[in-house]
Formats: sequence, structure tokens, C-alpha cells
Amino acid sequence: MSIPQSGGGPIEHESQLAAYLAAGCKPKADWRIGTEHEKFGYVKATHAPLPYQGETSVRAVLEGLRDRHGWAPVEEAGELIGLQKDGANVSLEPGGQLELSGAPLETIHQTCDEVNEHLAQVRDVADRVGAGYIGLGAAPEWMHDEMPMMPKGRYRLMDGYMQKVGTSGQEMMRRTCTVQVNLDFASEADMVKKMRVALALQPVATALFANSPFFEGRENGHKSWRARVWRHLDDARTGMLPFVFDEGFGFEAWVQYALDVPMYFVYRDGRYIDALGQSFRDFLKGRLPALPGEVPTLSDWADHLTTIFPEARVKKFIEMRGADGGPWRRLCALPAFWVGIMYEDGPLDAAWDLVKDWDAETREALRVAASVDALQARVNGISMREIAREAVALSEAGLRTRARPGAGGLLPDETHFLNALKESVETGEVPADELLARYRGDWKGDLSRIYADYSY
Repeated sequence: MSIPQSGGGPIEHESQLAAYLAAGCKPKADWRIGTEHEKFGYVKATHAPLPYQGETSVRAVLEGLRDRHGWAPVEEAGELIGLQKDGANVSLEPGGQLELSGAPLETIHQTCDEVNEHLAQVRDVADRVGAGYIGLGAAPEWMHDEMPMMPKGRYRLMDGYMQKVGTSGQEMMRRTCTVQVNLDFASEADMVKKMRVALALQPVATALFANSPFFEGRENGHKSWRARVWRHLDDARTGMLPFVFDEGFGFEAWVQYALDVPMYFVYRDGRYIDALGQSFRDFLKGRLPALPGEVPTLSDWADHLTTIFPEARVKKFIEMRGADGGPWRRLCALPAFWVGIMYEDGPLDAAWDLVKDWDAETREALRVAASVDALQARVNGISMREIAREAVALSEAGLRTRARPGAGGLLPDETHFLNALKESVETGEVPADELLARYRGDWKGDLSRIYADYSY
């Protein structure tokens, strides 16, 4: 979840909303990679979820990162709720999941170094306080009533609202984790093409990274329960967004979509003001019930954009949002997969050719099938495994064309970060398949074995 935005004066004309998005356009030389990943913390002695307070707790981990590794604290109402350092942020998801929002970096090598350093720091601190961290798409055993709620104002507001829309909002908030990558665009036309490819291929990412076959202590019938949760959350702000494929889509169309998404809050003077279900269109007119007579600022607009949760999202960059949290090596594979496709013209054009004939019903059916069957999914004669094979090959070609060396020049490019995905395409198996095999095999149905065998 995002931290409050800052900067920007009052919005005087609606045209400023699209201009805000367009300000993200930048030349290819300035494109960067921002990777975000979430993980579940637990008490090693009991496998219970980490509470916020206590000797073994979320707060203890944040304090350890602050004191031992030089992170600057971020507080809300006197509570430690995040950290900042070198352009990166550590933040908390509603149920205490720990998220690294990485700095904008030039190469996957740098991104993976950042991930490795972060996880090493987290493990150092967690070991000292008796905590563990594991990368999964959904909490395998914990029940709703076991989950803490972090002391963040936006979460308290969202939690109440989630009970009124959809059926799984509180599950998403407390018991799911993701890994995503944020990528740049050069122009409005470039944004349009990337968004269309991103949405169409998001089910492929869901399939390749599916890693949540357990929920509440048992098999749940899905390879990605996290993806299933998102399908039943809030139709007003989630989904595959068919309008993105309409002729004329661009920044203004995104603005009109976002203006129709009900608000959650307005952030003022360190606190979140309840604006649940209210209209940003009314806000623009000074008619917001939560703040009568006041008009929004650009930072209010930026905050509102963070409350929209489709499979791919436009801000001043594009967020790829379809993958489960997962094992260490896949945290680097996700940005590699999308950078290879999105950051070179040839693979991007070829990816569009691959998906351009799919209609909205096919894209949605692929989304559903990916969550259930991962690479074994088939929709209207389309094999998810074969589409994944082509997509990974395009990504590999793009990374080879980028030719960004690493390890002091010993690695000529970034293609080795795709190895885990290439293995999945060859075997047809993803992390969820491995987990199920272990559960049905040497674990003998003892799901508690997952913590020792799969923690970072």
C-alpha cells in the first residue's frame, strides 16, 4: 500500500489531472525499474502472525532495521509504520506484511542486489527477535480473527468499506502478498501500448508466479488464491479494464475512469479524513461532503490514484500487479520478465501481435483460468503454457537486446534472471505445483512444514 503523496497546489482545471499523468513521460535513457515485494512475518516459536507490538513483533523488526541498518523512521500518530533510505521505502500492509518499495534503478542486476540486501537485513533483524518471513501469495494457515491490523489511518477506513463491497476485501488486506514492478513510458502512445500488453499478459504473470494453493490450513483448489481474492474484491476499482483496449484510450480516458472510482479518504495534517464512497468529481467542484468548500490538490489526486487496484495501473508510471509473492529467485524474475517485454520496441510490438486479437471475454477467462490452473490453463483453444513460452522468449530477446552487463562485466546481460521462468515453461510447473507436491508427499499433509522449508 502506498504512503501519502506530497507536493502540488490546488487543482484549478480538470485538465491538470491528465497533465499530471503525462508528466511521467520520459526519454528511454531515463527509464527506470522499481520493484515492490511483500512478505508475511510470523513468530518462529508458534508460526502465529506477527503482532504489531511486543518483543517479537512488526514494530521490533522495523526498529531493528532502523537501528542496525540505518533506515530513517516514518511515523503516523506517533507509531512507527515505515522506513526510508536511498530512495527506497519499507512499509506495512494492513495485516503486517512487510513491503519493500525499491528505488528506481537502471538494471535488473541493481534491482536484484537491492532485493538481496533487503532480505539479508530483514533476516538479520528477524532472527534476533524470534521472527521469520516467508514469500507466498496467501497466508497458508491463518484465520481472519488471528490477523492484526496495522496502526495506519487509511487501513482503518478501508477495512470498514471493504465489508460493504465485494466479498474478499478483508482477505486481500490481511492475508495476501504480491510482487510487482513499476515501469516508465515515453509518450501517451507508448503508455497505451504498454498498458494493453500489460493487461492482456497479466494472466500469464499470474500463472508463472502462482504460489498460493493453501488457505486456512488446507488446499483451496486454486494455484493462485491471491488472484481469486482479487476477483471478488470491488468491481469499481479492480479487474481487466476493457476500456483500455477501446479506440482513443489515453491519459484522459484514464482520468475519467479514475474519477468514477469512489474515494476512500483525504489526507490532511497527518490524518486520514473519511471520504468513503464519495466522489472526486464533487471534490473538484468544492462539494465533497468530507471537506465542504475545499478543492483538491494534485497530491490528493495522486493519493486517489493509489486507491485503484486493477491488474495493471497507470500513475506517472505503469504498475504490473498480477503476480503472487514468492521465493527469493522469483523476486528478481518478475521485473526481468516485464522489462524484457516492455523496454525494447521489437518484443513489445511482438507481444502486442500475440494478444491483439483477444476480446475482453477471452482476457477475463484467461485471468480466471490462471488463478485456478496456472500454466495448465486452457481458454478457447489458447494454452497458457504456450503463451507463457512465447512471452518468456520475447522477454529474453528484449533483455539480450538491452545488453546490460552485471557482476563487473562477467554477465553480459540480464537474461539469467529468467531461468526460473524458463524452467516453469519447460516443466509446466510453477511454485504452487511444487508446494502441492510437498504437501501431498514428504510433508504428509502437515502444512506447518512450509515455514521451515520456504522461509527466506
